[in-house]
This record gives sequence, structure tokens and C-alpha cells, in this order.
Amino acid sequence: MDLRALAIYLPQFHPVRENDEWWGKGFTEWTNVTKSKARFANHYQPQLPSDLGFYDLRVAETRQQQADLARQFGIHGFCYYHYWFNGRRILETPFEEVLNSSEPDFPFCLCWANENWTRRWDGEDKQVLLQQNYSEDDDREHIRSLASAFKDSRYIKVDGKPVFIVYRINALPDPKRTTDIWRDEARKLGIGELYLMRMEISTHGIDPISQGLDSAIEFQPDWPNLPQREYGSWKDRALNRLRLKASPFWQDIVVDYRKVSQSMMGRARPKYKLFPGVAPNFDNSPRRATNATIFVESSPEKYEEWLQHVVDTFVPYSKDENFIFINAWNEWAEGNHLEPCRKWGIKYLQATAKALGFQNKK
Repeated sequence: MDLRALAIYLPQFHPVRENDEWWGKGFTEWTNVTKSKARFANHYQPQLPSDLGFYDLRVAETRQQQADLARQFGIHGFCYYHYWFNGRRILETPFEEVLNSSEPDFPFCLCWANENWTRRWDGEDKQVLLQQNYSEDDDREHIRSLASAFKDSRYIKVDGKPVFIVYRINALPDPKRTTDIWRDEARKLGIGELYLMRMEISTHGIDPISQGLDSAIEFQPDWPNLPQREYGSWKDRALNRLRLKASPFWQDIVVDYRKVSQSMMGRARPKYKLFPGVAPNFDNSPRRATNATIFVESSPEKYEEWLQHVVDTFVPYSKDENFIFINAWNEWAEGNHLEPCRKWGIKYLQATAKALGFQNKK
């Protein structure tokens, strides 16, 4: 049975009024990416784009190039992060342009990133910039706002049901009540039934059905289950604790990528529907001066091994319930991207196509 690989897509690469106010005029994700520096030996920073350059997602040609590149290497579609704060949208322009222009002709779905926005990038996690305030009226208005997207012929579906994902379902006061409202409103709007999913974040072991959902997604990296940290550069084990405390990465969580992938490959599957996920890498040090999580010794080959394991072992739940989620397509400030970079070029994309058994026709 065919598998559909979906790549999670960040729409942060264009200036918006809010980011101008919070971080400075012209701020985009590239601001953090380009100022990043290596913190220890063999730390791959900065990670800079190659083939697509420092793009602006308001540009239609860029969005088309991304879709063409993803399709060329076997990615079925993009899962766009969607930001909704009680009727207020942010970073919506790239997806709205995709929707309104009907281009690129490439499948997509939406994941509601329902977290408060804080100043985490400069260490002030408790300073809230945009807050989520949940209500039944807002639940209805939210689904109404998505009706045109759900009805789009490119929207990814399961048995005709549009797929809608919640990033942190446990943040909702009453998940079952919210999902009931969403389903009711979708029927009234003529959308029909929805296929609702959650990211598996602090919800391990909870049957998604009990929350009014159809299934869950194995979000990677799986933060609660990371292997033991490496103290310092994993190549330099001779450093003693005293010296490490004086080093710039003492407070960072440095983890061996292979240990992460092996841990994930060895885990047991739950009885409920959980779609597998993989990550090519992770390093959010561009966003965090301290307390960053940094995977070391990642490579296209190690990523391919993990993805190949998923392809070989995952049995789809039905013809349409056949997703693999790759986090991410373009999380550049988290060192987590399939898009070509200056070190690896297209090798992560080639590894993706090879593991998926996709025959590149170009």
C-alpha cells in the first residue's frame, strides 16, 4: 500500500507587522539563522540555504520552487502551520496566497499551532505576546474561517474528510467539546466530516478517540523521550565537569542523533492510531542563547536509515490512513530542514526519495 509523506512547513519567512514590533524592523526567521555561530567543535552552525537561497514566502515563484522540489523527491504534500488567536491570524500570507491563487498545484493540510506566542527567542518565555483564549464561539468561528481551505481540491483528505491537526490538544480546556463543535460546524457548512488529528506532545498513552480525534501523529523530536544528553561536544569527552560549566554550551542539551533515531526505532507502537514521524536533524541554537537542544553527528545516511525503518515497518490503517510526517521542510532556525543547505545540498532530499522508494523522473 502506498505511503504519503507529508513535510511540516513553517510560514515564518516573510516580514509581518507583529515581528517588526516584537523583534525589530524586517525580522524574519532568516534573522536568527544568519547570526548563528558554532558553540563547540564540529557544531554545524550556521546552517545556510543553497538552492532556494534566502527566500521571501510572499513571492509566488519561491512557493512554486518549493513544491516542485518536494514533488521531485517524493514528498506528497505540505502540512502548513496555521496560527489563530481568537480570530486574529498571523503569518497567514503565504498560505492565503497558495489558497487564493490555486498555485502551486500541490497537496496541503493545516496544523493549528495553538501555543501562546512568547519571547522565547530571547529567553523571556513568560512574556506573552499573543495569548490563546478558548471559547465555544471561537471554536465555531475558527472552523468557519477554514471552510474555503477544506473545500479546496488540493486539501489532503482521508475518505473524503479534510485532515485538520492540533499541535497541543491538551491546551484546550475541553478537547472533546471543541472537536464536537468543529464537526458540527463542518457539517452545517457543507464540508461534511472532518478527520481530526493531534501531535503526540505530552499525550503519550491517551487514546485520541477519547479526545474526539481520529488519530495522532508521532511528533519528532519526541521531547519527553530523548536519550541522555552528551555533555559538551560529543567528540570531546575528555572535558571535565568544571571546564564544561565554564563553556558556552553547558546549559544546552546536546544529544547524539543516532541515539535519538535508534531510540525511536526501538519503541513499541500504541494500540491507537499513531502515524509515524521522523526528523532529519534538530538544533534550535539560532533561536536560543542558552538552553538550546542540539543534535550532533546527524547525516543524510542516518536520517535515511530512520525513515527506511518507518517505511519498512509502518502498516497503514487504511488506503487513505497512510501518512508519514517529516519534521520539517524548512525549520531553518531549528536546524531541521529537507530544503538544501550549503553543507549537504540535496542529499537529505535524495535520502527521502530513496527510503520512500520514489523514482525521480528528472
